[in-house]
Amino acid sequence: MADDRDDHRDRDAERARLALEKKRERYVWYYLGYFLFGIHVVAFVMIYAVRHAK
Repeated sequence: MADDRDDHRDRDAERARLALEKKRERYVWYYLGYFLFGIHVVAFVMIYAVRHAK
């Protein structure tokens, strides 16, 4: 009886840990995407500034 409860609790804990890991990994990809997008925006602005400098 107690073993069944422990197994159930372990499975729930593992499921929660995997869900949290998946959520955090998704956030990492979002941050990486925004970072790379921002780098490109800055690069294009710098290229524009250099080409239009007098």
